Amino acid sequence: MKIKTKDFCVREGEKVRLKKWPTRVKPFYKSKEHYQKLLEAHTREMSRRQGLLYADGRYALLLIFQAMDAGGKDGAIKHVMSGINPQGCAVFSFKKPSDEELAHDFLWRTTRCLPERGRIGIFNRSYYEEVLVLRVHPELLRAQKLPEELIDGEKIWDGRYRSILDLEKHLYRNGTCVVKFFLHLSKEEQRRRFLERITHADKNWKITGSDIAERAHWKEYQQAYEKCLSVTSTGHAPWFVVPADDKENARLIISQVVLDTLERLKMNYPESDNARWKELQSIRRQLAK
Repeated sequence: MKIKTKDFCVREGEKVRLKKWPTRVKPFYKSKEHYQKLLEAHTREMSRRQGLLYADGRYALLLIFQAMDAGGKDGAIKHVMSGINPQGCAVFSFKKPSDEELAHDFLWRTTRCLPERGRIGIFNRSYYEEVLVLRVHPELLRAQKLPEELIDGEKIWDGRYRSILDLEKHLYRNGTCVVKFFLHLSKEEQRRRFLERITHADKNWKITGSDIAERAHWKEYQQAYEKCLSVTSTGHAPWFVVPADDKENARLIISQVVLDTLERLKMNYPESDNARWKELQSIRRQLAK
């Protein structure tokens, strides 16, 4: 079954209501073995296209992952990117900002980690935390030591959306393709995964009291995501709302989106001109001795 990735893409200007977006869809695989076979086929093709991305050297790819706690970001990154050459890919996880990061504008710590042309960059959480977590916990804005007149109701969020949109348009104009994934998890599935982390000793480290405290703000987070997805999904930097209750299905959807994105880039292996061809023939003669 072909995965139609456009079914999960937020159209530019679309007003998102997450209750209307499924957290589970009919599986694209028939069994665990079939899932593994499909994912391996995706990762092989992704690896081939990563090599072309590096050789072409004109584009960069930035993949952004956002989700509620236990949404499956880490697992998706691990499995989907399993066939990628580590030399051409870098993953950055953004946790609580440091004092140095708080002393700069909110985009500073992530722009330092943007991928070079020819490479893939992955953000596990990102600058979008600044219009998600901080929107749910506006008291955290005080730690950023912003001028009082800039912390003014909706004005600060509108300004941050504009900054993000300007950044992503700037990246597009300079050869960086941005693709954003929101792993859409149901509250009940999050509860089940939290309980699993308590039950299995090797997963105990994955859950803390703060996870439960944030779960109490579920409604506020859903509203923050709805606003964010509605305002910041564009044709050149789209959001994909990935049904995440089925981890395997989510990984297949994500890998197909990455493949579709790489296929749309007009990449070619560098062609040899006459001077380069003569150089290669000279090298051949030396190696023949």
